[in-house]
Amino acid sequence: MSASQPRLNVSNWPLYIDEAKVKRNGSKVTVFPTLEKFQKRSGISVAYVADVNDNASFFGIVRNQLATCEPTGRDIFILTDYMAARVKNLGWLQKLDRAKMPNVVEHLSPQLRHPSWDRHREFSVPWQSGLTGIAYNSKLVKEVRTFDELLTRPDLKGKVSLLSEMNDTMLFMLLLEGHNPERFTPAQFDAAIERLQRSVSAGQIRAFTGNEYAQDLVKGNVLACEAWSGDVLQLQFDNPHIKFVAPEEGLSLWSDNMLVPNKATHKANAEKWMNYYYDPKVAAELAAWVNYICPVAGAQEEMTKIDPDLAENPLIFPTAELLKDAHNFMALPEGVERQYQKKFAEVTGA
Repeated sequence: MSASQPRLNVSNWPLYIDEAKVKRNGSKVTVFPTLEKFQKRSGISVAYVADVNDNASFFGIVRNQLATCEPTGRDIFILTDYMAARVKNLGWLQKLDRAKMPNVVEHLSPQLRHPSWDRHREFSVPWQSGLTGIAYNSKLVKEVRTFDELLTRPDLKGKVSLLSEMNDTMLFMLLLEGHNPERFTPAQFDAAIERLQRSVSAGQIRAFTGNEYAQDLVKGNVLACEAWSGDVLQLQFDNPHIKFVAPEEGLSLWSDNMLVPNKATHKANAEKWMNYYYDPKVAAELAAWVNYICPVAGAQEEMTKIDPDLAENPLIFPTAELLKDAHNFMALPEGVERQYQKKFAEVTGA
């Protein structure tokens, strides 16, 4: 229906698109500059909603509709690798027509072209990517270099937070146990869960959180935490004491991916949107605002025209050296995913 209905419905995470305040009808309103340009160029009207607050809760919202082959009312939703893999493996996504996305074919970053769960990017296109590592407040505590320190250092006890996303946190627990997070056994996962449980039982962990760890870190409620690179970069603009560390155990590299669900009626319009955001100039405009890793090759050169300092920031354009110890989390079958999520919830109190 894309040709006869120039519309597009997009679900994304909060604060994940460029924003600006402009005067309209005598009052200031929030607009999304790159989105508005897309609408003008394409003639497609976009209903953009920031209703993906975390992967699990959003999955709960759409799973019944997808399972019964009913439309979700969305043409694109954006999910992190492990949840995107889960939805794909359930057969709930439409295959993309790469011929209609020449910018994606040409400019998708080489490091992101062949994830284990979608080897040829037939069902997904990264929106933004990021690193998971450690953040700490250097005004309040000395440098934290490892996840082992996070879990054991006495001066951090009760002032540490970890992420409530199972795949993020368990990736590091597996690394601590000496296991490969991209290929591990149930017994190895159980050993990693036991390590996490010991730190929880010892009172080392204050909380398991989503993005709300950021304000706890600024306020001093948390001294050090597991953190997403883009959040830390945004915090650093106002507070230079907030530091991001690539842990000695390694980093987590992930993507939030644009997906077209089954029964979405504007797939061709979705492909136009994806192709538009892979124009390096547009990608640079977006990355300058959201501050996560830009998945678009060529955007770094365009960023130099917007903000030369950001163009050199390794948290937006990481070097090969930084990424050499970056890991993904193994894609899991549906039944195994549920088992592991249950074990993680038992430890975190979710």
